[in-house]
Amino acid sequence: MSKQAAHYSLDELSGIGFAKIGSNVCISRKCSIYAAEQIQLGDNVRIDDFCILSGKISLGSNIHVAAYTALFGGGGIELHDFCNLSSRVSIYSVSDDYSGETLTNPTIPEHFKHVERAPVVLGRHVIVGAGTVVLPGVTIGEGSAIGALSLVNKGVEPWGVYAGVPVRRIKNRKQDLLKLEIEYLRTVNRARE
Repeated sequence: MSKQAAHYSLDELSGIGFAKIGSNVCISRKCSIYAAEQIQLGDNVRIDDFCILSGKISLGSNIHVAAYTALFGGGGIELHDFCNLSSRVSIYSVSDDYSGETLTNPTIPEHFKHVERAPVVLGRHVIVGAGTVVLPGVTIGEGSAIGALSLVNKGVEPWGVYAGVPVRRIKNRKQDLLKLEIEYLRTVNRARE
């Protein structure tokens, strides 16, 4: 009896039908993937156990999506290079109308609902802490860090540290990691030569 690997093989990933798949992509077999034909994955992407990917999603390169994270891309989700999502992060680009003026949930035909669809964009080097919720229409600026258990219900400026419900800017985030990015990419390029 052969033991099945914890992650999909390259051949299996190719067979899933992603819109685009880069090199060195590591996805747990315990990840749930819906509408793979709308999902683009860059190089060096890792998606851990029990994640949900659904709808129009574009992940850049050097991305980590930790366990139990959910990306609901009905309105589009973009994660640019070097993003990191900690465990149990939920990103919604679609939301029901909570006003009571319409019906809600996916079992109801569209003409009885008012669903908000708006893209969510995370800039380069964004890190989102565990248990955070990001709502439709949010842009998180390059280099920003979102603290654990936060609610991101509006866009945030680049290179800040944010936390809370709803998030508020706590302080500036250092940009030292940009020098490390250059060094890392130089190392990667040398290894390819």
